[in-house]
Amino acid sequence: MRLDKYLKVSRLIKRRTMANEACDNGLVSVNGRPARASYEVKAGDQITLRLGAREVTVEVLSVQETVRQADAAALYKQLS
Repeated sequence: MRLDKYLKVSRLIKRRTMANEACDNGLVSVNGRPARASYEVKAGDQITLRLGAREVTVEVLSVQETVRQADAAALYKQLS
């Protein structure tokens, strides 16, 4: 699954267009490297988001095309 879609499905970022812009602006890195929106996310990846003054790091536990809002947090484990 593409990185921008994963960020939207997992509800880490509200809209896919915002996720795409964050990737284009270098605010998203995967496994310590800046990532493009087209990066293929897989289980075990560590995604770091820089949103304003906050930095959030999560580990991808599973990749699913669709999930219910209540189950979205089960797709990742927050590291920081």
